[in-house]
Amino acid sequence: MKIILTIVVIMFITCAGSAQIAPDKYFVQFTDKENSPYTISNPSEFLTQRALDRRYRFGIPISMNDIPVNTSYLQGVSDVGVEILNPSRWLNGVTIFTTNDSLISIIEALPYVNNTLKIGSTKSSNSSKFNNLVRDEPTRNDGLKSSSTMDYGLSYGQIDQLNGIDLHDKGFKGEGMVIAVLDAGFTGVLEHPVFEYLRDNNKILGTKDFVYKGGDVYVGHEHGSMVLSCMGAYLPEEMIGTSPEANYWLLRSEEGPLENIIEEYNWVSAAEFADSVGADVINSSLSYFEFDMPEWSYDYPDMDGNTAISTIGADIASSKGMIVCNSAGNSGYLVGAPADGDSVMTVGAVDINGDRAGFSSIGPTADGRIKPNIMACGAGATIAVGNSGISTSGYGTSFSSPILAGMITCLWQSHPEMTALEVMESVMESGSFSKFPDNYMGWGIPDFSSADSILTSINPQININSFVSVGPSPFKDQLRVVVDTDSSEIINLELINLAGNTIMKMGYEISKSNNNIFINSGLSELTQGIYFLKIISKKRIQTIKILKS
Repeated sequence: MKIILTIVVIMFITCAGSAQIAPDKYFVQFTDKENSPYTISNPSEFLTQRALDRRYRFGIPISMNDIPVNTSYLQGVSDVGVEILNPSRWLNGVTIFTTNDSLISIIEALPYVNNTLKIGSTKSSNSSKFNNLVRDEPTRNDGLKSSSTMDYGLSYGQIDQLNGIDLHDKGFKGEGMVIAVLDAGFTGVLEHPVFEYLRDNNKILGTKDFVYKGGDVYVGHEHGSMVLSCMGAYLPEEMIGTSPEANYWLLRSEEGPLENIIEEYNWVSAAEFADSVGADVINSSLSYFEFDMPEWSYDYPDMDGNTAISTIGADIASSKGMIVCNSAGNSGYLVGAPADGDSVMTVGAVDINGDRAGFSSIGPTADGRIKPNIMACGAGATIAVGNSGISTSGYGTSFSSPILAGMITCLWQSHPEMTALEVMESVMESGSFSKFPDNYMGWGIPDFSSADSILTSINPQININSFVSVGPSPFKDQLRVVVDTDSSEIINLELINLAGNTIMKMGYEISKSNNNIFINSGLSELTQGIYFLKIISKKRIQTIKILKS
């Protein structure tokens, strides 16, 4: 990592012969993961089945950065007398809290500690990162002309702008998908009527607080609630989000009143958690560049996609098969972290007319890449506010990112065999600026109906003209193949592994009245991973990607 941070030496004023020690937070990085009780060969001990299924589905191997931090190392640090906050398996370290900075030298002397870094203090902040998100500038964003099966109310415009109504009308509203929301707090989610559907149908899978250990994410700040409403709201005639049928994890990584670099470490820990519980998509309406203490702040050369802690975490999250959507930022001149990541879907803001919002941060990154990637409504967005209100005056890339994230979740639901990168590329290819992307609008405003068509053309198994269907996927010891035919014919099947080797060949005679093929032998012995089933008829050939669990 190229990040350079200076540890501040604070001179304490003594009073009555004793020093007043200010509480501080540090990151402790370990040297290795040796002698860990966890192993790559038994990942179910630290990853849920859903997380493992995502890896098997896309051929992603279990690696050393999946292994949790060595528990004996954590215990050794704790025994020094500091409080353990958030371990990070991706960074191989842990954040800690102490009121006695002299203990840090003891920790640094431990044989398995590589280094320590001061990353947080209780210094008061003048941060205005969440100011002016709701303005007294109502925008026409309703659905008076909607012909959809759903009445979107005030949120129609921001979904129609992305041509997302078509996906919803086809039945793709995020069902079965999991979105992790990394934010500052979720006050109002337990009371607001737009979230009643999520609450009543157990679509909020859980919460976790990475800022206040054991804290309640439903108190403290409503930024996350406003963000969540862009995706998960469901109150017909009032407001419907872009992914109302998805499941959600609500994760607090951001400390509202402060702007400390520890928030980036919290971000990474939250992203790790999202990965471990099997999230498909992460939405992060957060941006890091300047901090309350200048020595922690980044410079433009640091926005190269490889330096900022949260960017490193976001790229690792993407490597695990998730889509990471992140706000471009509201500075108007420079994307922050982790939006500079090359694997991150960075979302800028436009108004309902499609014009770029002046506050929406721009590229390029320090290494010359175009940012943002894509645009969505973030100037005059419809959002939930308080415990019962709905506003059409939401301003910020904080809202364009979840609007986009919800739609990309629905798109992925409709094409589950596609990789995260393939889904992201289809969205960018569908953009209004796709022919000539620039650093103001990126690839422009996406057309999700077009993105759907792009993915359909890539993978013929989901084409409406497909003559065969295969299931289940993932499979264990049996596959069912249904062939659409009007006559008797011989169907040849070939099962091919990722290396391109044909490992099974079969032939079956079928007819219009007997067109089901059941493969019952030889499948249980196959190793987990991705395979391709090639179906050959006398007139047609089709290859379908399938997953062995």
